[in-house]
Amino acid sequence: MEKAGWRGDGVPRGPVLHIVVVGFHHKKGCQVEFSYPPLIPGDGHDSHTLPEEWKYLPFLALPDGAHNYQEDTVFFHLPPRSGNGATVYGISCYRQIEAKALKVRQADITRETVQKSVCVLSKLPLYGLLQAKLQLITHAYFEEKDFSQISILKELYEHMNSSLGGTSLEGSQVYLGLSPRDLVLHFRHKVLILFKLILLEKKVLFYISPVNKLVGALMTVLSLFPGMIEHGLRDCSQYRPRKSMSEDVGLQENNPPADDFVSMPASDISNTNLGTFKKSMTGNHGGDIAFKTEEPLVRAEDDSSEGQELSDSNQYLKPPSRPSPESSESDWETLDPSVLEDSSLKEREQAGSEQINSFPKDSLPSDSPPITVQPQANTGQVVLIPGLISGLEEDQYGMPLAIFTKGYLCLPYMALQQHHLLSDVTVRGFVAGATNILFRQQKHLSDAIVEVEEALIQIHDPELRKLLNPTTADLRFADYLVRHVTENRDDVFLDGTGWEGGDEWIRAQFAVYIHALLAATLQLDNEKMLSDYGTTFVMAWKNTHNYRVWNSNKHPALAEINPNHPFQGQYSVSDMKLRFSHSVQNSERGKKIGNVMVTTSRNVVQTGKAVVCH
Repeated sequence: MEKAGWRGDGVPRGPVLHIVVVGFHHKKGCQVEFSYPPLIPGDGHDSHTLPEEWKYLPFLALPDGAHNYQEDTVFFHLPPRSGNGATVYGISCYRQIEAKALKVRQADITRETVQKSVCVLSKLPLYGLLQAKLQLITHAYFEEKDFSQISILKELYEHMNSSLGGTSLEGSQVYLGLSPRDLVLHFRHKVLILFKLILLEKKVLFYISPVNKLVGALMTVLSLFPGMIEHGLRDCSQYRPRKSMSEDVGLQENNPPADDFVSMPASDISNTNLGTFKKSMTGNHGGDIAFKTEEPLVRAEDDSSEGQELSDSNQYLKPPSRPSPESSESDWETLDPSVLEDSSLKEREQAGSEQINSFPKDSLPSDSPPITVQPQANTGQVVLIPGLISGLEEDQYGMPLAIFTKGYLCLPYMALQQHHLLSDVTVRGFVAGATNILFRQQKHLSDAIVEVEEALIQIHDPELRKLLNPTTADLRFADYLVRHVTENRDDVFLDGTGWEGGDEWIRAQFAVYIHALLAATLQLDNEKMLSDYGTTFVMAWKNTHNYRVWNSNKHPALAEINPNHPFQGQYSVSDMKLRFSHSVQNSERGKKIGNVMVTTSRNVVQTGKAVVCH
C-alpha cells in the first residue's frame, strides 16, 4: 500500500518538497530546527545542516525585523539544487509566542518570546493556495504550545502532496491572494509604469514592511504578465550563494567598482541582428546616495548559462561546454546564427503585409470604444510548447516573455545576507523586495525603488524617467483601468455576470495591451503605431533579452491581433486633463501646486474668500 503523498518508488508525487521549521536561537541566530523530509538525505529531521544552495533559507523564512510583528507571511525563491533544475518556491508563515505560555519549554529558550516560521518548499508557484493551508497549520502548531509535537507537520506534508498532486497551473487558484484591483486602486496609473519597467528588465526594488504586503504587491505586478506566474519563473533564482557567510556582513557604503557593470558595444547587438507596510528602524530615511549615471540606458545582460537541458534532436542548439549556473560562457554563443538572424524575412514581411491589410492604421476611429475582452472558459485547449530558446512553456503568442532568465532575478523577499546579489556581475537585473532600510538607501544598486506604502516610484536616471513617461494612449489605458476599478469598487462581485473592474478583467486588459504591442513591432510601416506606446520605449525594449528571444521565433497567432494601441485616437481636452493630473502627481513642482490648491481651498472654506497675491 502506497503511503499518502508518495509514489511507490519513495519519491513524493505532489508539488511539496519539504516542510521546514525555522527558529531564532539566542546565540546562533536563525536556524533550521526541523525538516521533513530532511533537507539532506540521511540526516535527521532535527539537523541544522543546509544544502549550500539553500544557505539563505533561515533568513528568508524568518525575515529581518520579524519581532516587530505578531505574525507575517513570506514568499521567497530558492535556487535549484541541481544545475538544470528549476526555481524552488518558498512560502513561510511566521509567528511568535510568549515563552511563559509554553507547556514544554526547552532549555535553550532564554528569551521572553519564541519566534518560529513554518515553511513549505514547493515545485509549483501556488503561493496563495499554499499560504491558506499553511496559516491554519501554523496556528494549530503554535496552539499545541509544545514545539516537539511534529506529527502535525508530517501530516501536513502528506496531505498537501496527496491533495495537490494533480493540481494544474491553469486557473484562478494560481492567483489566489493576488489582487490587481487593490494594486490599481493603490498605484492607479503608475501600474503601467511598473509594467514597462519590468519589460525593460531594469533593476527594480520594492520596499515596504511587513513582508506580506511586500510580496503581495510584487507578485501581483508580475501576475499582470500573461503566463508569468504559471510558467515564467522557473529560472528566476539562478544565482550562486557566497562561499563564506563572513563575506555577507555589512553593506558596502561606496559605489561598486566599474567591473560590476557589464557593458555591451552597440555593434554586438547589431551583429546578432536582434532588436534587451511600515518598518520602525533607527536611521536616516532620506539622504540620496550617489549612483552610477554613466551606465547605458539599457543594461546589457551577462549571458551566463542556465544549464537548461534541451533535446539532442534540436538542430539549432549546440550543447554548452559548461552547462551549469557557474558557467561564464554565453548560451547565445552556442546558438546557430540562423536562429537569431531573420532568415525568414520574406515570410515575416508577407505576414506583416497581411496584418496591415487586415488591420489598417485607421481601422479604429478615434471615438470608437476601447478594446475589451470577455472572460473565456478554461476549455483546456490552450497548447503550451517548450520555447526553443527560452526553455519556458509558451503559448501561441510566445507568452510568458523570457524576462526572468539569463541572470534576471525575481526575489519577492531578499534577506540582508543576499545584498551582494544587487551588485553581482552575473546578475544583469532583478525585481526584488526588501524590508530593511539599508536596501533602500543603496540607491546606486537599483534603477528604480518602488515605495509601496506611498505608491511612489523613484527612478534615478532622468533618461529612464523620460523613456517611461506615459504617452497619451497609455494615459487613456491607465485611466480606463482606474475608472472601471473605482466605479465598480462596491458591487463588482455582486452581479454574477459582471466582471469589469475585477481581477481577471484587469489581467485581461494587460494581455490585450502586450499582445497588441508585440503585434505592432512586427508591422512594416509601424512608426505611428509604435508612437502610441512610446517610440523610444519600444526601441529600448527591442534591445532587451526577452524581446530578442521572443522575436527569434514565429508566432502566427499574432496575425489575428489588432496591432493598434487599444486607446489610440485624436488628442482631446480630456487628454489634457489626464496629462495635467499625471504631471501633478509625479513632479515635485506639481505636488507643490497641488498642496497650494488644497491650502487655498481650506482657506476659502474657513474664511469664505480666497487670498489673492499680487
